[in-house]
Amino acid sequence: MGSSLRVLGIDPGLTRCGVGIVDVDRSRRASLVHVGVVRTAADADLSERLAGVAAGIRAVIEEHSPDAVAVERVFAQHNVQTVMGTAQASGVALLIAAEAGLPAATHTPSEVKAAVTGYGSADKRQVQSMIARILRLDAPPQPADAADALAIALCHAWRRGGTGSAGSTTLTPAQRAWADAERVARTYVRPAR
Repeated sequence: MGSSLRVLGIDPGLTRCGVGIVDVDRSRRASLVHVGVVRTAADADLSERLAGVAAGIRAVIEEHSPDAVAVERVFAQHNVQTVMGTAQASGVALLIAAEAGLPAATHTPSEVKAAVTGYGSADKRQVQSMIARILRLDAPPQPADAADALAIALCHAWRRGGTGSAGSTTLTPAQRAWADAERVARTYVRPAR
């Protein structure tokens, strides 16, 4: 790894799987490398859809040679069908990363939102707006899956990429708020029941 870290962020899904790649330098300044969505037909066989997601992720890795892969961690939803598809796409993404010999990690949605906005319950528009500002884009990435993939990549680079320490003076206000929240969470002792 040179002076920057290239991270592929993946927002897993069967119909739309967001993929975004950023380069983040030692001062935590990020630049856009690639953003897109791998799409599969909702009426296709599950195995074909998973193969389509895998092919799309492989193509992005081959074209852009990331240093690491970050995938949004699957969380519980009311719609079991949606969470199953997301979990399956997530598994495919992690498998492709392993096959490519790339380190991979997962990050929760609230962790990702906190990393880029300073607020773990930010809505989709807030995330898209901050991604546009951080990456100096003329407009927020569309669809939301693409912006989420970039947010996942940034979260990973800022948290685990070794591009600076949490106490660094180069942290953005959102990054400082996130680092402070992490410190509080680590020191919080849950009361006995």
